[in-house]
Amino acid sequence: MRKLSSIVTLIATLLVVCIAILIISSHKPTDAVDKTYTSQNHTGMKTKAQPAGKQFQSEITLGAVGDILIHNSVYNDAKTETGYDFTPMLAPVKEYMISPDIMFANQETILGGTELGLSSYPMFNSPYEVGDALKDAGVDIVSMANNHTLDAGEQGILNATAYFDKIGIPYVGSYRSEEDQQKPRIITKDGISVGFVAYTYGTNGLIRPEGKDYLVQYLEQDKIINDIKNLKPQVDFVVVSLHFGLEYQRYANDVQKLLVEEVSKAGADIILGHHPHVLQPADWIEQDDGHRTFVIYSLGNFLSGQAELYQRIGAILHLNLSKTIDENNNKTVSLSDVKIMPTYNYRPNYQNYKVVPLIDADQYGLSDANELFQEMQEHMKSYTDDVTVVEKL
Repeated sequence: MRKLSSIVTLIATLLVVCIAILIISSHKPTDAVDKTYTSQNHTGMKTKAQPAGKQFQSEITLGAVGDILIHNSVYNDAKTETGYDFTPMLAPVKEYMISPDIMFANQETILGGTELGLSSYPMFNSPYEVGDALKDAGVDIVSMANNHTLDAGEQGILNATAYFDKIGIPYVGSYRSEEDQQKPRIITKDGISVGFVAYTYGTNGLIRPEGKDYLVQYLEQDKIINDIKNLKPQVDFVVVSLHFGLEYQRYANDVQKLLVEEVSKAGADIILGHHPHVLQPADWIEQDDGHRTFVIYSLGNFLSGQAELYQRIGAILHLNLSKTIDENNNKTVSLSDVKIMPTYNYRPNYQNYKVVPLIDADQYGLSDANELFQEMQEHMKSYTDDVTVVEKL
């Protein structure tokens, strides 16, 4: 009996320990959970990884769009009986967003949700459903580092990041905690790893809370260079999102060019610019050691309620990322085949919003769409001929 009693006591103890472990695990903070990032199942034509003995060769396509700037006219147009639906707005260009292996977007307004009260310019707060539309259109990662990051305060950032976590879209440039910030944003596809960092020039005079620098990342050159150098050994390509420049200026200024030069020297492979709300040209930056960086100084507005013509012309960017490992285990990476498709933000009387290819905008009331497309062809190649501006991707 004594032996049986001891066995029963041991079993009971083990059960208590197991229950305690389960309780502790279930209360583990969200930020402490390891996050892994994968791209969605995109549908375009792919060049898959081709291992052959010790050799390896692979190529993927990176896509990007500019500012998702949700004014009240945009979210009012998306209102339904049960919430909001932004997916019809992106439907005309969805095929060009789904086709790349990895798709990036600049989510300029904070998705703090209706519980914080929706708002428009100058301090934005947008519905969660914007994230659902991005997910549906194939977006794999968003930058949240911009001058509106603090518009809805710390709670807005916590709400937005929690929702992006919920729907499986990683975010970069704004974080929930120091621990969240320390997790590199790396997406791997077909054996090619791509790391992302993002920064903004400021937050419209709103002060980042003391001791919470992780909430938004500023354009501090030494920090950017250090971040790139820490990320570089972990990935094949580094993508840097820079929220910089002057609003509504169609060409990059000297400050932008100087920063891009330093970011390129630090090892950035691709630089995606935002903030001017109009398209600025693309370029290639070449270093003495042969390193080559692609930059598009501004991708312009993708979806917004802004009114002027050039504010309604954005773009979808595609470029190929290649990686080869030879029989001696020497790795070579390269960028190629940059394509830019101009887009147009259709919205008669600030209703029925749709993003459409610019070349098709004559079907949406823009009578000089073809002439504008030709203008954008020349404009985007102002600094280099080594890009292609296309009607369709």
